[in-house]
Amino acid sequence: MKIVITEFMDGAAVDSLRERYTVVYDPALVDRRADLFGLLNDAPALIVRNRTRVDAEMLAAAPLLRVVGRLGVGLDNIDVPACRVRGIEVIPATGANALAVAEYVIASIMALLRGAYLSSAEVAAGKWPRPRLSEGRETAGRTLGLIGFGGIGQLTARLAHALGMRVVAYDPLLPADAPAWAASGVARRELDELLAESDAVSLHVPLTEQTRGLMDAARIGRMKAEAVLVNTARGGIVDEAALAAALRSGKLAGAALDVFDHEPLPDGSPLTTAPNLILTPHIGGVTRESNTRVSTMIAAKVASFLNAA
Repeated sequence: MKIVITEFMDGAAVDSLRERYTVVYDPALVDRRADLFGLLNDAPALIVRNRTRVDAEMLAAAPLLRVVGRLGVGLDNIDVPACRVRGIEVIPATGANALAVAEYVIASIMALLRGAYLSSAEVAAGKWPRPRLSEGRETAGRTLGLIGFGGIGQLTARLAHALGMRVVAYDPLLPADAPAWAASGVARRELDELLAESDAVSLHVPLTEQTRGLMDAARIGRMKAEAVLVNTARGGIVDEAALAAALRSGKLAGAALDVFDHEPLPDGSPLTTAPNLILTPHIGGVTRESNTRVSTMIAAKVASFLNAA
Protein backbone atom coordinates (compact mmCIF):
# COMPACT_ATOMS: atom_id res chain seq x y z
CA MET A 1 0.00 0.00 0.00
CA LYS A 2 1.09 3.52 -0.79
CA ILE A 3 1.31 6.54 1.51
CA VAL A 4 1.89 10.04 0.12
CA ILE A 5 3.37 12.66 2.49
CA THR A 6 3.22 16.23 1.19
CA GLU A 7 4.86 18.30 3.95
CA PHE A 8 7.73 17.93 6.41
CA MET A 9 7.59 15.01 8.84
CA ASP A 10 10.06 13.61 11.35
CA GLY A 11 12.51 11.31 9.57
CA ALA A 12 12.25 8.44 12.03
CA ALA A 13 8.46 8.37 11.65
CA VAL A 14 8.75 8.34 7.87
CA ASP A 15 11.26 5.48 8.07
CA SER A 16 8.90 3.52 10.31
CA LEU A 17 6.26 3.71 7.58
CA ARG A 18 8.74 2.74 4.86
CA GLU A 19 9.34 -0.55 6.65
CA ARG A 20 5.79 -1.63 5.83
CA TYR A 21 4.51 0.52 2.98
CA THR A 22 5.50 2.24 -0.24
CA VAL A 23 6.09 5.81 0.89
CA VAL A 24 6.37 8.89 -1.30
CA TYR A 25 7.79 11.61 0.94
CA ASP A 26 8.39 15.02 -0.62
CA PRO A 27 7.86 18.13 1.53
CA ALA A 28 7.67 20.23 -1.65
CA LEU A 29 4.65 18.34 -3.02
CA VAL A 30 2.36 20.83 -1.30
CA ASP A 31 3.42 23.36 -3.95
CA ARG A 32 3.14 20.97 -6.92
CA ARG A 33 -0.51 20.00 -7.03
CA ALA A 34 -0.38 18.48 -10.50
CA ASP A 35 2.39 16.11 -9.44
CA LEU A 36 0.56 15.36 -6.22
CA PHE A 37 -2.63 14.48 -8.06
CA GLY A 38 -0.74 11.97 -10.19
CA LEU A 39 0.75 10.32 -7.12
CA LEU A 40 -2.64 10.06 -5.41
CA ASN A 41 -4.18 8.01 -8.21
CA ASP A 42 -3.31 4.72 -6.47
CA ALA A 43 -2.71 5.86 -2.88
CA PRO A 44 -4.98 4.78 -0.01
CA ALA A 45 -3.25 7.12 2.49
CA LEU A 46 -2.25 10.78 2.55
CA ILE A 47 -0.38 12.68 5.28
CA VAL A 48 -0.44 16.50 5.30
CA ARG A 49 0.17 19.55 7.48
CA ASN A 50 -1.76 22.80 7.25
CA ARG A 51 -0.81 24.01 3.76
CA THR A 52 -2.08 21.08 1.69
CA ARG A 53 -5.66 21.73 0.59
CA VAL A 54 -7.56 18.46 0.71
CA ASP A 55 -10.52 19.73 -1.29
CA ALA A 56 -12.98 18.34 -3.80
CA GLU A 57 -10.46 18.60 -6.64
CA MET A 58 -7.88 16.60 -4.73
CA LEU A 59 -10.35 13.99 -3.55
CA ALA A 60 -11.47 13.46 -7.15
CA ALA A 61 -7.85 12.69 -8.06
CA ALA A 62 -7.59 10.10 -5.27
CA PRO A 63 -10.13 7.35 -5.97
CA LEU A 64 -8.51 4.85 -3.59
CA LEU A 65 -7.97 7.26 -0.69
CA ARG A 66 -9.10 5.82 2.65
CA VAL A 67 -7.30 7.87 5.30
CA VAL A 68 -5.84 11.37 5.72
CA GLY A 69 -3.38 11.93 8.56
CA ARG A 70 -3.03 15.54 9.71
CA LEU A 71 0.32 16.53 11.25
CA GLY A 72 -1.37 18.98 13.60
CA VAL A 73 -4.86 19.61 14.89
CA GLY A 74 -6.54 22.26 12.70
CA LEU A 75 -8.74 20.82 9.96
CA ASP A 76 -9.72 23.97 8.04
CA ASN A 77 -7.54 22.87 5.08
CA ILE A 78 -9.41 19.56 4.82
CA ASP A 79 -12.94 19.18 3.45
CA VAL A 80 -14.02 16.94 6.32
CA PRO A 81 -17.69 16.60 5.21
CA ALA A 82 -16.58 15.51 1.72
CA CYS A 83 -14.20 12.99 3.28
CA ARG A 84 -17.01 11.70 5.47
CA VAL A 85 -19.25 11.18 2.43
CA ARG A 86 -16.49 9.17 0.78
CA GLY A 87 -15.84 7.17 3.96
CA ILE A 88 -12.34 8.63 4.27
CA GLU A 89 -10.99 8.72 7.82
CA VAL A 90 -9.42 12.03 8.90
CA ILE A 91 -6.94 11.68 11.78
CA PRO A 92 -5.55 14.77 13.55
CA ALA A 93 -2.63 14.67 16.00
CA THR A 94 -4.79 15.75 18.91
CA GLY A 95 -2.75 16.85 21.92
CA ALA A 96 0.68 16.10 20.47
CA ASN A 97 1.69 19.73 19.94
CA ALA A 98 -0.28 21.30 22.81
CA LEU A 99 2.76 22.00 24.99
CA ALA A 100 4.61 23.73 22.17
CA VAL A 101 1.66 26.06 21.54
CA ALA A 102 1.09 26.76 25.24
CA GLU A 103 4.76 27.62 25.76
CA TYR A 104 4.71 29.90 22.70
CA VAL A 105 1.69 31.76 24.10
CA ILE A 106 3.22 32.27 27.55
CA ALA A 107 6.61 33.31 26.16
CA SER A 108 4.93 35.81 23.83
CA ILE A 109 2.85 37.30 26.63
CA MET A 110 5.89 37.70 28.85
CA ALA A 111 7.88 39.34 26.06
CA LEU A 112 5.05 41.70 25.11
CA LEU A 113 4.21 42.76 28.65
CA ARG A 114 7.85 43.39 29.50
CA GLY A 115 8.46 45.18 26.21
CA ALA A 116 12.23 44.85 26.51
CA TYR A 117 13.12 42.25 23.94
CA LEU A 118 12.71 44.23 20.73
CA SER A 119 15.53 46.66 21.54
CA SER A 120 18.59 44.74 20.34
CA ALA A 121 19.09 46.90 17.23
CA GLU A 122 18.92 50.10 19.29
CA VAL A 123 21.37 48.89 21.92
CA ALA A 124 23.73 47.50 19.27
CA ALA A 125 23.67 50.93 17.58
CA GLY A 126 24.89 52.58 20.78
CA LYS A 127 21.54 53.87 21.98
CA TRP A 128 20.46 53.39 25.58
CA PRO A 129 16.62 53.32 25.82
CA ARG A 130 16.67 52.45 29.52
CA PRO A 131 13.96 54.91 30.70
CA ARG A 132 11.46 53.73 28.09
CA LEU A 133 12.20 50.05 28.63
CA SER A 134 11.96 50.38 32.41
CA GLU A 135 8.18 50.68 32.03
CA GLY A 136 7.67 46.96 31.34
CA ARG A 137 5.13 44.98 33.32
CA GLU A 138 5.49 41.76 35.27
CA THR A 139 3.41 38.74 34.32
CA ALA A 140 2.48 37.76 37.88
CA GLY A 141 -0.79 39.30 38.97
CA ARG A 142 -2.00 39.96 35.40
CA THR A 143 -5.17 38.46 33.96
CA LEU A 144 -4.99 36.12 30.98
CA GLY A 145 -8.14 35.71 28.89
CA LEU A 146 -8.45 32.56 26.80
CA ILE A 147 -10.88 32.55 23.90
CA GLY A 148 -11.48 28.83 23.56
CA PHE A 149 -10.87 26.43 26.43
CA GLY A 150 -10.04 23.07 24.91
CA GLY A 151 -6.91 21.04 25.54
CA ILE A 152 -4.41 23.71 24.48
CA GLY A 153 -6.27 26.45 26.33
CA GLN A 154 -6.38 24.37 29.50
CA LEU A 155 -2.65 23.62 29.31
CA THR A 156 -1.92 27.31 28.71
CA ALA A 157 -3.95 28.11 31.82
CA ARG A 158 -1.85 25.72 33.91
CA LEU A 159 1.37 27.38 32.76
CA ALA A 160 -0.09 30.83 33.39
CA HIS A 161 -1.20 29.88 36.91
CA ALA A 162 2.35 28.71 37.64
CA LEU A 163 3.54 32.23 36.83
CA GLY A 164 1.02 33.80 39.18
CA MET A 165 -1.46 34.88 36.53
CA ARG A 166 -5.21 34.92 37.00
CA VAL A 167 -7.02 33.15 34.15
CA VAL A 168 -10.51 33.61 32.69
CA ALA A 169 -11.90 31.90 29.60
CA TYR A 170 -14.73 32.06 27.09
CA ASP A 171 -15.94 28.92 25.37
CA PRO A 172 -19.60 28.69 24.29
CA LEU A 173 -19.15 24.99 23.50
CA LEU A 174 -18.09 24.13 27.05
CA PRO A 175 -21.09 24.08 29.43
CA ALA A 176 -20.94 25.99 32.68
CA ASP A 177 -21.09 22.71 34.62
CA ALA A 178 -18.25 21.05 32.67
CA PRO A 179 -15.65 19.57 35.06
CA ALA A 180 -12.83 21.48 33.32
CA TRP A 181 -13.85 24.77 34.92
CA ALA A 182 -13.61 23.59 38.51
CA ALA A 183 -10.61 21.36 37.85
CA SER A 184 -8.60 24.18 36.29
CA GLY A 185 -9.56 27.02 38.61
CA VAL A 186 -10.38 29.13 35.55
CA ALA A 187 -13.35 31.50 35.72
CA ARG A 188 -15.91 31.30 32.92
CA ARG A 189 -16.71 34.58 31.16
CA GLU A 190 -18.74 35.89 28.26
CA LEU A 191 -16.62 37.26 25.44
CA ASP A 192 -17.08 40.97 26.08
CA GLU A 193 -16.47 40.49 29.81
CA LEU A 194 -13.24 38.67 29.07
CA LEU A 195 -12.00 41.36 26.70
CA ALA A 196 -12.69 44.12 29.21
CA GLU A 197 -10.76 42.56 32.10
CA SER A 198 -7.83 40.74 30.49
CA ASP A 199 -4.29 42.10 30.32
CA ALA A 200 -3.48 39.44 27.74
CA VAL A 201 -5.83 37.66 25.35
CA SER A 202 -4.95 34.41 23.58
CA LEU A 203 -7.01 32.74 20.85
CA HIS A 204 -7.64 28.98 20.87
CA VAL A 205 -10.56 28.43 18.50
CA PRO A 206 -10.79 26.88 15.02
CA LEU A 207 -11.51 28.99 11.94
CA THR A 208 -15.21 28.60 11.15
CA GLU A 209 -17.98 30.80 9.78
CA GLN A 210 -18.70 31.81 13.37
CA THR A 211 -15.09 32.69 14.28
CA ARG A 212 -13.96 34.39 11.07
CA GLY A 213 -13.38 38.03 11.94
CA LEU A 214 -14.15 37.34 15.60
CA MET A 215 -11.53 39.85 16.70
CA ASP A 216 -12.69 42.76 14.56
CA ALA A 217 -12.25 46.46 15.21
CA ALA A 218 -15.16 46.57 17.65
CA ARG A 219 -13.92 43.68 19.78
CA ILE A 220 -10.33 44.89 19.71
CA GLY A 221 -11.73 48.21 20.87
CA ARG A 222 -13.31 46.49 23.87
CA MET A 223 -9.97 45.14 25.04
CA LYS A 224 -8.37 46.64 28.10
CA ALA A 225 -6.09 49.61 27.42
CA GLU A 226 -2.48 48.46 26.84
CA ALA A 227 -3.51 44.79 26.71
CA VAL A 228 -1.67 42.35 24.43
CA LEU A 229 -3.09 39.84 21.95
CA VAL A 230 -1.67 36.46 20.87
CA ASN A 231 -3.02 34.39 17.98
CA THR A 232 -1.69 30.88 17.46
CA ALA A 233 -5.07 29.57 16.27
CA ARG A 234 -5.83 30.50 12.66
CA GLY A 235 -5.47 33.54 10.45
CA GLY A 236 -8.81 35.08 9.60
CA ILE A 237 -9.96 35.11 13.21
CA VAL A 238 -8.23 38.47 13.70
CA ASP A 239 -8.95 41.50 11.50
CA GLU A 240 -5.34 42.30 10.63
CA ALA A 241 -5.98 45.88 9.53
CA ALA A 242 -7.89 46.62 12.74
CA LEU A 243 -5.12 45.09 14.83
CA ALA A 244 -2.45 47.15 13.05
CA ALA A 245 -4.48 50.32 13.65
CA ALA A 246 -4.86 49.50 17.35
CA LEU A 247 -1.10 48.98 17.68
CA ARG A 248 -0.31 52.24 15.89
CA SER A 249 -2.72 54.22 18.06
CA GLY A 250 -1.36 52.71 21.27
CA LYS A 251 -4.72 51.15 22.16
CA LEU A 252 -2.91 47.80 22.44
CA ALA A 253 0.56 47.45 23.91
CA GLY A 254 1.55 44.65 21.56
CA ALA A 255 0.60 41.49 19.72
CA ALA A 256 2.11 38.21 18.59
CA LEU A 257 0.77 36.52 15.46
CA ASP A 258 1.84 33.07 14.34
CA VAL A 259 -0.97 32.70 11.79
CA PHE A 260 -2.32 34.97 9.07
CA ASP A 261 -5.26 35.32 6.73
CA HIS A 262 -2.86 34.69 3.83
CA GLU A 263 0.34 32.72 4.37
CA PRO A 264 3.08 33.73 3.67
CA LEU A 265 2.25 37.33 4.62
CA PRO A 266 1.63 39.25 1.37
CA ASP A 267 3.34 42.46 0.31
CA GLY A 268 1.45 45.51 1.47
CA SER A 269 0.00 43.89 4.57
CA PRO A 270 -0.82 46.51 7.22
CA LEU A 271 1.02 44.33 9.71
CA THR A 272 4.42 44.97 8.15
CA THR A 273 4.60 48.52 9.56
CA ALA A 274 2.79 48.01 12.87
CA PRO A 275 4.83 48.58 16.05
CA ASN A 276 5.27 46.19 18.98
CA LEU A 277 4.36 43.20 16.87
CA ILE A 278 5.95 39.74 16.89
CA LEU A 279 5.43 37.81 13.65
CA THR A 280 6.33 34.12 13.24
CA PRO A 281 5.66 31.74 10.30
CA HIS A 282 3.03 29.36 11.71
CA ILE A 283 5.45 27.53 13.99
CA GLY A 284 3.71 27.94 17.34
CA GLY A 285 3.03 24.23 17.55
CA VAL A 286 6.28 23.08 15.94
CA THR A 287 9.37 22.30 18.00
CA ARG A 288 11.84 19.44 17.67
CA GLU A 289 10.00 17.61 20.42
CA SER A 290 6.47 18.30 19.19
CA ASN A 291 7.38 17.37 15.61
CA THR A 292 8.59 14.01 16.87
CA ARG A 293 5.41 13.49 18.92
CA VAL A 294 3.07 14.59 16.11
CA SER A 295 4.85 12.56 13.45
CA THR A 296 5.10 9.43 15.59
CA MET A 297 1.42 9.65 16.52
CA ILE A 298 0.20 10.08 12.94
CA ALA A 299 2.51 7.39 11.56
CA ALA A 300 1.17 4.93 14.15
CA LYS A 301 -2.49 5.87 13.64
CA VAL A 302 -2.34 5.80 9.84
CA ALA A 303 -0.57 2.43 9.95
CA SER A 304 -3.13 1.07 12.40
CA PHE A 305 -5.98 2.19 10.13
CA LEU A 306 -4.41 0.64 7.03
CA ASN A 307 -3.70 -2.62 8.86
CA ALA A 308 -7.30 -2.83 10.03
CA ALA A 309 -8.81 -1.92 6.66
